[in-house]
Amino acid sequence: MSIEKQVDPGRRGLLAATCAAGGVVGLSATGALVSTFQPSERAKAAGAPVEVDISSLQPGEMKTVEWRGKPVWILRRTPEMVASLKKTDGQVADPDSKRNPNEFTPEYCLNKGRSIKEEYLVAIGICTHLGCSPSTKFVPGPQSSLPDDWAGGFLCPCHGSTFDLAGRVYKNVPAPDNLPVPRHMYLSDTKLIIGKDQKGEA
Repeated sequence: MSIEKQVDPGRRGLLAATCAAGGVVGLSATGALVSTFQPSERAKAAGAPVEVDISSLQPGEMKTVEWRGKPVWILRRTPEMVASLKKTDGQVADPDSKRNPNEFTPEYCLNKGRSIKEEYLVAIGICTHLGCSPSTKFVPGPQSSLPDDWAGGFLCPCHGSTFDLAGRVYKNVPAPDNLPVPRHMYLSDTKLIIGKDQKGEA
């Protein structure tokens, strides 16, 4: 003979509340687990690729993002800036980026503009001499610490190394190499990713 046990209303309410609390805890635990799949700040600092929106970047403007603790410049060159590279071609030390190409220039950027798209320069903004950060000197013409026929580019204030608008180092300056170009690729016309290309992560 079976005996039916009746659960009083108070105990039934307590049981429902306990189940609800358990469900909330389960959901929060699931959320915490999912969040562990996202790249941590430490992973990003160690070299996780960085996605950049360049939709608001106007011709002649440059933005800086951080990748692996280094400043990466994204310069949207004007047609005049692109044309200036022909002028500086004979003044730079490594016009075709043949020195250490694997270290400083990916194979798909081995061109005069050192870029995938002629309009954009993507370069690590650290001088190859002693690791200083060069300043922008985009305005052409005579000015302090620069030659009279300056075509626009970058000047390292520490020891006077100069680079053109493709990050190519000028002759007879302390810096031995062009500015490094990180591995990168375009996800669309307005987005690019730094630290990753068709071959994988850098």
